[in-house]
Amino acid sequence: MTTSDIFALDPRLAADSFPVMELRRSTLLLMNDARYPWLILVPRVPGAVELIDLDPAVRAGVMHELDRVARELKRLTNCHKLNVAALGNMVRQLHLHVIARFEADAAWPNPVWGRGSPVPYASAAAQDLIAPLRAALEDVA
Repeated sequence: MTTSDIFALDPRLAADSFPVMELRRSTLLLMNDARYPWLILVPRVPGAVELIDLDPAVRAGVMHELDRVARELKRLTNCHKLNVAALGNMVRQLHLHVIARFEADAAWPNPVWGRGSPVPYASAAAQDLIAPLRAALEDVA
């Protein structure tokens, strides 16, 4: 086994987020920007940059996790719209954004990227979203 065979979370993702939990195939994070309930799934596949880099069975498992995470985020936030994206222009490591959007949020109706400055969560406020997510998703952990 070489170091390229070992999964490591990109340092930028780690620095900009709170850990939520380990799902079967992905690491789930909460982006540290209280303006938007914003989750990130990072498939634990070393070297993966694109969804097409995943073995079909792994990709199917990640899509199942994405589906569950998106449904729970929508249920918990009662958002008007979910934005789901896998851009990777700034961080090459494959990661999937799931963002709860509201018609009154700071960027509506535009994308969240490049709109204002992040507003960090108070630790307790982050836990107010993390705790129910962990409880709701424990069956995919």
